[in-house]
Amino acid sequence: MGSIDVLPIGRVDEGALRAVEARVAARFGLPVRRLPPLPEPDDAWDAGRGQHDSSAILQRVLASRRPDAVRVLGVTEADLFIPMLTFVFGQAQLAGVAAVVSLARLRQEFYGLPPIPEVLAERAVTEAFHELGHTFGLVHCSDSRCAASLSTHIQQLNQKRAEFCRSCSTLLEGSVRAAADSEAPASLEERS
Repeated sequence: MGSIDVLPIGRVDEGALRAVEARVAARFGLPVRRLPPLPEPDDAWDAGRGQHDSSAILQRVLASRRPDAVRVLGVTEADLFIPMLTFVFGQAQLAGVAAVVSLARLRQEFYGLPPIPEVLAERAVTEAFHELGHTFGLVHCSDSRCAASLSTHIQQLNQKRAEFCRSCSTLLEGSVRAAADSEAPASLEERS
C-alpha cells in the first residue's frame, strides 16, 4: 500500500505538521510519511508581491514525489499566490498527485491576533483535507461546513470543519481505494 507523503518546505511549525500527519492518516486511511524538508525555492519568490508563486512550489512538490507515494502534500510557511488571485491557502492538482498548503494566512498572528497553536493546527488540517480532496477528484462543495468547500478568506475557512460532508466522503472513499490500488494521472490544477 502506498503512502501520503508530507513534504515540509522551508522551516514549518512542528505542531501543525504533526497534526496534519496524524489526521490525514486517520481520515484517508493510508500511512503518512514525512519527507526531508526542501528549502523554499528562490525562483518562486516574487519580490513585487512579497509572496511565493504557488504553482512553482507545487511543481517542486510534484518533482519530490517518491514512486511509492499515492499523494504528496507540501506544507510551507510561505505566503502563496497565483497570478489571478491575491493569495491562496493552498493549491492542488485536480485528480493528480500533488498539493501544497500554506500556513502563513492560517496563523492568528497574520491578522494581528495572539498566536493560538490549536487554531493553527485545526486550520492546517482542514486545508490539508481540502487540497488532498482535490487530488482525489473532489471539486468545491456547496456545504460551507465541508472541508471541500471553497475558502477565499479566513472567515470561510473558520466555518469549515476538518471533515467532509456525506456526499464528499462517499466520493472520497472510492477515489482513495482506487488510488491506493493504482496511480491516477495528473490533470488540471485546482486552487483554494
